Amino acid sequence: ALAVHGLSPQTRVIAAEPEGADDAYRSLREGRIVPSLNPQTVADGLLTSLGDNTFPIIQRHVEQIVTVSEGAIVAAMRHVWERMKIVIEPSAAVPVGALLEKKVDLSGLRIGIILSGGNVDLEKLPWTNP
Repeated sequence: ALAVHGLSPQTRVIAAEPEGADDAYRSLREGRIVPSLNPQTVADGLLTSLGDNTFPIIQRHVEQIVTVSEGAIVAAMRHVWERMKIVIEPSAAVPVGALLEKKVDLSGLRIGIILSGGNVDLEKLPWTNP
């Protein structure tokens, strides 16, 4: 968000996080850091709590945070794999999951999503049978 607004202050920044680890969503809504208590999500990169350095950046630069179901996170990983042949980690799939669940109306807008990491055990992809 900080980098985006540094380059393009008029760009809207909408964030997404898992329903089971929604401390940023709750913190932005309440205007104070709400600690994450026992977060549960496949997106393990998003299990950490907000800190005193990150929260003010979110308050200043993030317009909205939406939450995404675990099913949408897994569906997003598979969607990106099937269409782009890129394996993304669950944390990177969260914003794609928000689009799949239609959490925000972005009709007619140009959007960007950062797809990061292949930090995934290929033997344990969440949409494969055990």
